[in-house]
Amino acid sequence: MGLAKLLRANAHHGAIPPFKRNLLLREFIPSRGFSLQAMSRSALDYMVFGETYLLRKCNAFGQVLELEHLPAINMRVKVKGGYAMLMPDGTRLDFDQDEVEHIFNYDVEQNIYGIPDYLGGLQALLLNEAATLFRRRYYNNGAHVGYIFYSNDPNMSQADEEALQAQIAGSKGVGNFRSMFVNIPGGAEKAIQIIPVGDFQAKDELEKVKNITRNDVIAAWRMNPALAGIIPENSAGFGDIEKIDRVYTNNEIRPICQMFNQVNDTLREDRRINWKEAPETEETTTSSNAS
Repeated sequence: MGLAKLLRANAHHGAIPPFKRNLLLREFIPSRGFSLQAMSRSALDYMVFGETYLLRKCNAFGQVLELEHLPAINMRVKVKGGYAMLMPDGTRLDFDQDEVEHIFNYDVEQNIYGIPDYLGGLQALLLNEAATLFRRRYYNNGAHVGYIFYSNDPNMSQADEEALQAQIAGSKGVGNFRSMFVNIPGGAEKAIQIIPVGDFQAKDELEKVKNITRNDVIAAWRMNPALAGIIPENSAGFGDIEKIDRVYTNNEIRPICQMFNQVNDTLREDRRINWKEAPETEETTTSSNAS
């Protein structure tokens, strides 16, 4: 549940899993045994949780005719073999070992559950979220409050003082920076000074924090910046987007496709899935002509 909720903590972290899912679907050729919808849900589970579960639906002869997606967030591996799915009403639905196809990203510390590859970037993700929440509170608070408002006007009436106090109190949001009004009739000029509490832009360096943590999140996902919606900081840009897409697909997406080929070991031969062939590149065509 924690990994699922973190998808909403950061714009890039939330957008990359469905984008990688879409790249995988682009290569996928559905079959009667494994539909496009089942692959879409299974691929997203794999990107987010590092594993996916599929229910084997068999005929009377024990042949697997179709695979149906089971939500990974509710699935558990039983100690004595088999699987269980936690139901909303608190009960569980049990499955035998041979009823479920479990595709998972191997973890060197255990071989029961899969883990996602991006776990090393979680601290950067949480820091990015914290910086964004701080900025929201700062601007909701008014960007000008969070100080001591000092006055030494001896002619200020009690009604005026109460009106100022009410205005200052009303300008802050719940849980944000506090402001204080002080009136000292006839007081010295600097008896009390305005002391900023949340000097946001100068001290917190939001832009630097956001950029560094964004880069860490993208690196944890092994996502190319050109494909992650990053605006290039130089005039040259990121280069040929088609070449970047082709290289990324070959190095990152196609290996995941190979992981899902595990379903072909289960499905009946006429219901197995397939993948689109990699398109010929300009370099490959030129090399073939030269040969």
